[in-house]
Formats: sequence, structure tokens, C-alpha cells
Amino acid sequence: MFDRSRLDRVTLGTTHLGRRESANAELADSLLASPFRQIDTSNAYAAGEGERLLGAAIARAGGLPSDKVVFTKVDQDPESGVFDGDRVRRSFEESMTRLGLDRLPLLHLHDPYTVTLSEAMAPGGAVEALVRLKDEGLVDAIGIAAGQRSLVEGYVRTDAFDAVLTHNRYSLVDRSGEEIIRLATERSMAVFNAAPFGGGILAGSDTRGATYGYQPASPELLGFIQRLHARCAEHGADVAAVALQFSLAEPRIHSTVVGVYSHKRLEELPRLLETQLPDGLWEAIEALGAPPASTTD
Repeated sequence: MFDRSRLDRVTLGTTHLGRRESANAELADSLLASPFRQIDTSNAYAAGEGERLLGAAIARAGGLPSDKVVFTKVDQDPESGVFDGDRVRRSFEESMTRLGLDRLPLLHLHDPYTVTLSEAMAPGGAVEALVRLKDEGLVDAIGIAAGQRSLVEGYVRTDAFDAVLTHNRYSLVDRSGEEIIRLATERSMAVFNAAPFGGGILAGSDTRGATYGYQPASPELLGFIQRLHARCAEHGADVAAVALQFSLAEPRIHSTVVGVYSHKRLEELPRLLETQLPDGLWEAIEALGAPPASTTD
């Protein structure tokens, strides 16, 4: 079983690495040189450019520093959508080539939306291939990483995985990932909680508009978020620090994955972690009541 006790509280997410026109190489170098030990990427991020940039930074550093670890994910074929066992092996090999690594501590099955759970679990399917990579010693642990709650719950219930990564499903304004976390905890799985800022709406982002979890936010959710901002302002608290520390305070979550899209976000992370929240703030937030039910699966 994956040693959850060795996980750090924060993992740097690289969803945006390679998607912007400038400073990508510099940001990759900064990710590697930051005080944060864990970096999360994927075969599909920026069509592989995210892994390539990170691998180039690793090469410039003379190899992956001994105090750093990289997690990645296998993805469906970008053209055909095929996500069988052969594709898992090719995806893994593509990632290793880009990153310049020969083994991983953790490899996730990522967004398996083009196959059914039964197909993924069948002989020759994606999960069998992941297990084989683990048996061969090429990865220490395997995980499931996706956004659709019911799908993730189904994969967790197979007992095939060591870890789960859920995003935008457990935050200050969305508790819909509770069942995923409960099921994973029952199975002693490592739990990664990604996107504590809901795609930016809880961190002052002005680039995504009124969206939560990559989708338009409902009027009910926007109203709740406005009340949350007002309550934090009354206590002199930074909403981004509150959102991050909400995830960090949940004992069943082993690491919170924070997407880093700029040097500014990377540089402000230590401050958000170290911010002392005022007395009475959590009680004031709880007094707002439960967040509106999520309208996304």
C-alpha cells in the first residue's frame, strides 16, 4: 500500500504549464526549485507540452533533485479516444520519455471517460495494465484521478487503487466529494484534493469569470460565494488563504493539489499556508449554512 505518511500537505499542479505563450521554461524551473517537494502533471496537459517542459527543467537541473517527486497520469489516445491496456503502456512510456525518468512513485488513471468501468477493469483493459506497471516495479502505486463523482466512486470501490485524486469536489463551497473521501478512507487510500480555489473563483481570479470547476456557477453558488467573501472581509481574512487551509485542515486529505499558472501564484503559496486565520472565522463561515448542492457530476 502507498505510504500516505510520506506525502506533503501541498502538491504543485501543472495543468496550465505549456498553455501560455511565455515564461513556460522559467515557470518549470521555478516549480522544480520551489520549497514544495511534490509536482503533479499528466500525459495530456497541454498535449504533452507540460511534461516536456518539466522534463527539460529536470535535465537542466542535472536530474530530478533527490528531494523532489513527480506524479503523472496516463491518458486516452488524443486522436481516437482509445483507452485500453496498450494505450496505458504507451501513455506511460511517452510520459517517461518527456520527463526523462525511469520510474514513478505514483501513476494515475486520468479521466477515463471514453471507456466504461467494466471495460477498464476487463482483461487487457486499462486497470490491468496499470497493475502490471506496478508489479514490474516501474511505479510504486496507482491511482484514479477524475472529476465525475459517480465514476470516481466506482473506481474506488474496485479496491484496485492505492490513491484517488478528486478536483473541485471538496472545497469551501462544494462538499460533493464527501463520498469519494469516505470510500477512500475506508480503504486506506491516499487522498489528493485538487483545485481548492475552485478554478480561481476563491482566489481572486479575474480570468475565468463566474465559473466554478470549469463550468458556469449557478446563481445560488454565486450568492453563497458572495456571502463567504463578505464574512471573510468582516474578519479581515484572505479568502484564498481560507480556501487553502480548509482543505489542509481535513485529516482525511493527505495532500492538496494547487494549480500553479504563474510565478505570482507560486510565490504567494507560502504566505497562504502561513497565514494565521482570526479567531471565530470558521464558526462565522459555518453559520452561513451548507453550500448549495453541486449541479455537476
